Amino acid sequence: MAKPRRGIKFNHRNGHSSGVDGRRSSFSDISEGPSEPGSPTQGVLVEPQPVSEYEKKKQTFITRAIWTFVMIGAFFGAMFAGHIYIIAIVTAVQIVSFKEVIAIANVPSRARRLRFTKSLNWYWLATTMYFLYGESVIYYFKHIVLVDKVLLPFATHHRFISFMLYVIGFVFFVGSLQAGHYRFQFSQFVWTHMALYLIVVQAHFIMNNVFEGMIWFFLPVSLVICNDIFAYICGITFGRTQLIKLSPKKTVEGFVGAWVLTVIFGVGMTNVLMRYKYFICPVNDLGANAWTGLQCTPNPVFIPVLHHLPIWFPHFKTFSMAPMQIHILVFATFASLIAPFGGFFASGLKRTFKIKDFGDSIPGHGGITDRMDCQFIMGFFAYMYYHSFIAVYKVSLGGVIETAITGLTAEEQMELVKGISKHLYNQGVIPEGVLECLTGAVHRR
Repeated sequence: MAKPRRGIKFNHRNGHSSGVDGRRSSFSDISEGPSEPGSPTQGVLVEPQPVSEYEKKKQTFITRAIWTFVMIGAFFGAMFAGHIYIIAIVTAVQIVSFKEVIAIANVPSRARRLRFTKSLNWYWLATTMYFLYGESVIYYFKHIVLVDKVLLPFATHHRFISFMLYVIGFVFFVGSLQAGHYRFQFSQFVWTHMALYLIVVQAHFIMNNVFEGMIWFFLPVSLVICNDIFAYICGITFGRTQLIKLSPKKTVEGFVGAWVLTVIFGVGMTNVLMRYKYFICPVNDLGANAWTGLQCTPNPVFIPVLHHLPIWFPHFKTFSMAPMQIHILVFATFASLIAPFGGFFASGLKRTFKIKDFGDSIPGHGGITDRMDCQFIMGFFAYMYYHSFIAVYKVSLGGVIETAITGLTAEEQMELVKGISKHLYNQGVIPEGVLECLTGAVHRR
């Protein structure tokens, strides 16, 4: 009896072959030879090749780089197009950042089937923005809102209206409490208010910086961005000592090196921006842009002052320097040593919820909040520092109009008009006919 030969394969009737283990090959395991040019290869399932780690990093880098240039282009385009466009961007950042932070806590509320949680969050946001934006509009545009018959009641009672809107939300929240979910709902209440303060309120002061002059917006933003870049470069170049456990890649050497380079950048950039009134002038025309420009009397902080050196200096006895060059040292120091802790705070928050990014609003970068975590506290600092040490407080047109409207009776306001008209006539600003017309109108009143 002949012994069976080993390794011999037998063809089955259906043309499929089986190996020595006797198992039939599946249809997907069939390997057909190369087809003729132009002939379809039907019935063949090609398994996708796994993407290597290098390819993933390469694709992420390309996406990140593209969107970095898109954001830079949009930023500079809006800045030169006019203040109103920057204000629109700040508003969008407020809303998107609030949405990203609130979304972290909204997932459990959907799982618990709690009603009105999301609606209340957006109501708190709308109420807060109504109060903050109203305060800014009234402060910077009194000469517009206080002379409009429709807007005057809203301007006069703005804070009371805002308070009542908040009270309505508060009462609605208490009425929506459900048994068995008290602890969770109150934690949501606290979480929402924390987001409003850390994001919406702080971001709003950035918008106020825009009204004071584009330089007070651009310098803080650019200082934070450049400090982040310098910290990365210095860290990978000679970083050895870990700075903080929340961000393992941050090093002491990168931290200090970025501080020095940020100070140098700030001094140089300030010297350039001070030469253009579009940057140093407060907003008096929302239609202005980099090409039309703005006109104003510069703040004394931008005017160079002559300083005398001690007598024992051999050659340079005097030098000229604007006070802003001293202030920028404080700005750069805060952007380097304090503002990064806003990023550390965000890192700790993400670790708490075990998430990598706050969202995916910007491809390759994560969420808006991931890019703005240091900007919020920096913008707040810039506002406080400006109003404490730099702002020049003087009588403004809006302030005079507000005082006249809120502090004088109608008869006294008419007498004020008559007195100002007579003064303008004596100065040759208005003709006698206009004076007689105004005076006659006052008497008829």
